[in-house]
Amino acid sequence: MHDRRVSLLDLPSVPESVLAAEVAARLPASTPGPPWHCRVRAVVWLQRATAPGVDGATGTTMGAVVDYLDSPVGAYREVFAGPLLRHAGLPTVHVPFIAVDSVPSVHGGRAHWGLPKALASFTGDVGAGRVRAEGEGWSVGVEARTAGLPVPLVGTFANRQAAGRARVSLRGRGRLARVGVDALGPTLAGWLGSGTHPGVVGTGRLVVHPPQA
Repeated sequence: MHDRRVSLLDLPSVPESVLAAEVAARLPASTPGPPWHCRVRAVVWLQRATAPGVDGATGTTMGAVVDYLDSPVGAYREVFAGPLLRHAGLPTVHVPFIAVDSVPSVHGGRAHWGLPKALASFTGDVGAGRVRAEGEGWSVGVEARTAGLPVPLVGTFANRQAAGRARVSLRGRGRLARVGVDALGPTLAGWLGSGTHPGVVGTGRLVVHPPQA
């Protein structure tokens, strides 16, 4: 168990996703493995940005705040951002910054996908497009303004972390949006910063598959 907990701590990330010792001490011994089938609400955006220390980045970053209405570890909220990578086939994102308000989700992300989840608190309403996430020394505020009628959202992308490359598939509905982002933190202020970006506000069902080498 000692060695396993050490491996969960030793994941590449930006400083905002370094796991605090007191959170690491609270991690459960196990959580359900993938695939995870989840019902979600989300605000997702794309912006010109590259996280520090990520090789193969295209210069475009995907960011999101997600309300997991149900999952194998229960309901929780999440914020993440990561650059899209140059990769043949599916669009692929690497996530060096991710935080949630659920200790079991912290374990699940780190143990099953190599996602460097930290713990955060959230205020606001993802469905309404206004959310603020705060952690130790950082914050991300999001405010989305939607336009037009809802349209179907169906797609698949990949997430590449230390554990391998995992497919993520989504089926739902959403509306196009302009997403205002205000990020503060040791690195977040520099590569996410403040600005308004194209995005979508949507609901649907998400499946996160096991990582493959």
